[in-house]
Amino acid sequence: MKPHGPIPPGFAADADGMLLIGGQRADELADIAGDTPLFVYDGAMLTARVAAWRAAMPAEVQLHYAMKANPYAPLLAHMAALVDGLDVASGGELAMALGSGMAAAHISFAGPGKRDREIEAAIEAGATLNLESAGEAGRALAIGERLGIAPRLAVRVNPDFDLKGSGMKMGGGAKPFGVDAAEVPALVRRLLAMGADWQGFHIFAGSQALDADAISDTQAQTVALAARLANEIGATPPLVNLGGGMGVPYFPGDMAVDVAAVGAALGETLAARDPVLGSSSFAMELGRWLVAGAGVYLTRVVDRKTSHGETFLVTDGGLHHQLAASGNFGTVIRRNYPIAIASRFGAEPAETVSVVGCLCTPLDRLGDQVALPRGDVGDLVAIFQAGAYGATASPSAFLGQGPAGEMLV
Repeated sequence: MKPHGPIPPGFAADADGMLLIGGQRADELADIAGDTPLFVYDGAMLTARVAAWRAAMPAEVQLHYAMKANPYAPLLAHMAALVDGLDVASGGELAMALGSGMAAAHISFAGPGKRDREIEAAIEAGATLNLESAGEAGRALAIGERLGIAPRLAVRVNPDFDLKGSGMKMGGGAKPFGVDAAEVPALVRRLLAMGADWQGFHIFAGSQALDADAISDTQAQTVALAARLANEIGATPPLVNLGGGMGVPYFPGDMAVDVAAVGAALGETLAARDPVLGSSSFAMELGRWLVAGAGVYLTRVVDRKTSHGETFLVTDGGLHHQLAASGNFGTVIRRNYPIAIASRFGAEPAETVSVVGCLCTPLDRLGDQVALPRGDVGDLVAIFQAGAYGATASPSAFLGQGPAGEMLV
């Protein structure tokens, strides 16, 4: 038997033992959707998550939502009304962000390999481009001159450090992301000389970290780096985007980030910052931490079988919707995501089973020899921490199965 990750707080069952999401029964939500598999996102949990972040962080720090975590339109509109800015990573995301109700001036566009038409769309809209290279800067300046618009440009910095313990390291050493720190001052001076509307720095060292001390240390290094660069440039950056980094507990033994400790340390760091950053604004850019816990992936058991003494619950979902839960999205050793039988939520385990999807590949496994209450044909299986990097980070076209439904409640 292999354990599963911790089910996020805030979920409960009704008197019949059925999982409630947003106060509604999981089976009734599946009926409303008309079919499974289905992603359900709890709007109240999203609102509470933002409120918890604001309560913990210094008041001067802005909150940006990195919409790559989940761009589902109703969820995006919900988040746009709660946060101070949106961070996008493609022209498609830019269009969705502009349609969410967020003002273009509060949208930033990062990511290597921006095409000229994407750069042009951002400049025309008035969004900020986080430049990833000197070459991209040259293209943005040329496009701005052709359009007769001073482009809003920030520089994404590839720092000389990374976020210790992070699941994905975005800084330190040779990286496709950002401009090496040593080259930043000359580039910013060029932007200023060319009349660009310089918006500051974007410094993102890593993501999916659970250690508050490591996150706080990285933020302190980030603020110090921003000050050093500003002094070399001789100008104060209007905004320093500190990146994100705060992860969520997916696996057995994972503990939630102590967000209060991160906020307290950041407050101390900003209070002691170099005077060159005295009038700078600061932001954190979070995606997964804001939305993962509010999402549940519901998939229905379509077969129950035994092979060589092992019981399998075969579902109508799988890795084509939940690639990360199957262990095929950046993990080296497969571990079980939080998982439950929705109709017996909170009941004691009765058997050890493997929960597999409908795809014709041994990679399609949502729960590996996990202890659960009995699951029968027709029961719903719930995969938690499904609000981030689920539907749009999975190969929904694989084997022609098609996308899952989505719903905000």
